[in-house]
Amino acid sequence: MDATVASPVRFEGLSFGWPGGRPIVDGLDLALEAGRITAIVGPSGSGKSTLLRLAAGLSVPDRGAVVTGGDGPGRSAFVFQSPTLLPWRTVRANVALPLELRGTPDPAAVDAVLQRVGLGDAGDLLPRQLSGGMKMRVSLARALVTAPTLMLLDEPFSALDALTRSRMHREFLALWRSAGFTAVMVTHDVDEAVLLADRVVVLDGPPLRPVLDLAIDLPRPRAEHQRHEPGFGARVEQVLAALREET
Repeated sequence: MDATVASPVRFEGLSFGWPGGRPIVDGLDLALEAGRITAIVGPSGSGKSTLLRLAAGLSVPDRGAVVTGGDGPGRSAFVFQSPTLLPWRTVRANVALPLELRGTPDPAAVDAVLQRVGLGDAGDLLPRQLSGGMKMRVSLARALVTAPTLMLLDEPFSALDALTRSRMHREFLALWRSAGFTAVMVTHDVDEAVLLADRVVVLDGPPLRPVLDLAIDLPRPRAEHQRHEPGFGARVEQVLAALREET
């Protein structure tokens, strides 16, 4: 698959809430650059996952709009915290599902993306035969197979052990560099946010409001050992300080 054209993301006067409840988002304005990785950090229950669902078109705002470039939400892909694989379908069939639902089956694209995530020999396996890291690769492959311009990730690596998480960080960054999509990732791991992202936005809520918008200007490629360097630690402390102020 060729690299795609990345989509910018803009939340314009965005408001959303459940009937009879406190607004989760109320007049949010936020613009995210195309082709970059933005990490969204904030307290549990503040509405971060709701923001991703609004960006994906899975929820409809009460007011305002989500603008994701010329292709719209149809060119976005969502990676959930749990891989959410269908247990009766093989790896190949799980990855093929989004194309089948669109009515555009493409076995060659499925095989190509499995090779891309290092699962070229695992297509006939069932989810119960996979490790946690392999399941997450399948989830990423299922998102990539539609050639999205926008990738939305809701704590995708939180359930993995430390070694697997580190490997998945490297593999995710390699996929992002080669595919060229825009990525918006919710995470509670501040080190992970600084390691992966070009920008970290700390949101408090509800209703959601930005309390820190920090450019991560550390050079790429980044590696795990950089966590121990002063520049990395200073940015982590900035994010933690913003979180402490809001809790």
